[in-house]
Amino acid sequence: MIDHAHDLACVHDATERLLSAVAELDNASLAEPSRLPGWTRGHVLAHLARNADALVNVLGGRPMYPSAEARDADIERDAPRPLDVQLADVRESAARFEATGAAPADWGRTVELRNGVTDAAARVPFRRWIEVELHHVDLGVGYELEDLPAEFTEREIDFLTQRFSGHPDVPATRVTAGTRAWSTGRAAAEPEVTVDGTPADLLGWLAGRREGEALKTTGGALPTLPPL
Repeated sequence: MIDHAHDLACVHDATERLLSAVAELDNASLAEPSRLPGWTRGHVLAHLARNADALVNVLGGRPMYPSAEARDADIERDAPRPLDVQLADVRESAARFEATGAAPADWGRTVELRNGVTDAAARVPFRRWIEVELHHVDLGVGYELEDLPAEFTEREIDFLTQRFSGHPDVPATRVTAGTRAWSTGRAAAEPEVTVDGTPADLLGWLAGRREGEALKTTGGALPTLPPL
């Protein structure tokens, strides 16, 4: 059972961590490259703000974004803004999302995200938690995958291995971290490849944040994962 109220509280805490870190930057730092190709730190913050509003739309039964082009245009428009404006926008959009999430609702209903993807409404807070935590890392301001809450890391590995499960281009893969194990990729009686590593390194590989050089593979090469 997904505990959306718990996840909303985790989103709040993650947002506060991010806002505190960003408040230590300056306008010049926002114009510097983030860890995402082609995006400055300002782009990352603009995306986070607009994503919060987009998930409000999702919970309200409206299209997540008017179009892919509009989404990209809004991020480009908002990326160059000064620090105080960026902080206010991230904070205020996060508050709108929290208020929407706190309202009485049927959390078992199905909602539609981008590109026809559907999910239970109750998972939307976790999806927002993913955005805030991973993009905090993407800012490149000293918050690393190893700093993520252990609960988040384990649940995100669960989420991503399920996402790639059954994908025809991913070999049947067993993913292990100590005593925990997951299966992903094509259906098979036995895994073709086993990938072992720390939770942070596994998450980095699954989420496209690390190349996987620290991971140990047996049975074959480290699988190339499709883009998220």
